[in-house]
Amino acid sequence: MPSSAQSRHIEDNSFLIEEAYNQERGVVQHISSWQRSLGSASWLFTFTQEWPLGTQRHQLSYTIPFQRLESPSRRTGLGDAAVNYRYQLLPARGRVALAPRLAVVLPTGREALGLGAGTVGVQLSVPLSVPLRSSLVSHWNAGLTALPRTTNYNLGAGMIWLARPNFNVMCELVWARDNSGGEFVALNPGIRWAHNFASGLQIVPGIAFPVGMGPSRGKQAVFLYLSFEHRFRPENTP
Repeated sequence: MPSSAQSRHIEDNSFLIEEAYNQERGVVQHISSWQRSLGSASWLFTFTQEWPLGTQRHQLSYTIPFQRLESPSRRTGLGDAAVNYRYQLLPARGRVALAPRLAVVLPTGREALGLGAGTVGVQLSVPLSVPLRSSLVSHWNAGLTALPRTTNYNLGAGMIWLARPNFNVMCELVWARDNSGGEFVALNPGIRWAHNFASGLQIVPGIAFPVGMGPSRGKQAVFLYLSFEHRFRPENTP
């Protein structure tokens, strides 16, 4: 296998934090994640596809959630899907990368079962990525989700130690709040690693263990991640 394929760096999204790197021209990414509460039988699975629109400056993606809620009664089904557009405002290869995202949240989940909001919403996210050293990168997020009856706010930060080009140690801190005063705070340590193939395919598994803090103290979960990234168009295609 060529050494360039063996040493390809990981530039996936983090687990709970967005990294500000749009998909490169001609490259698509398929992302699956599954989070399971350790205090109940509740879980959340999401599938995301990210596509470049011509160049890395523009990216289109969608996210489909499937979840199981345990309380007050057991319910399983689709959540509210989202269609996302992201603009690479500051370049991914620069000293600072910035890629604001605007999303339309679709009412695909059944509101009567608590699986969705029952209405169309809008989501705005601003991910910022800042390399601190050759082996240490920070990622910062701020965003909100606006629905007719409520607005949710979120902040987050993540640090990634590039222990090796194909092995990362990660730690994330996330905070979320809605306009009713409900808060969620969690620390999420984890690892991810890459399997690179001469064809250009990169497979990235990962695992993390979210731990609630402050108002979320006592909540624990396990988080599994799996990404497939590959070319759908030859690199030299016009």
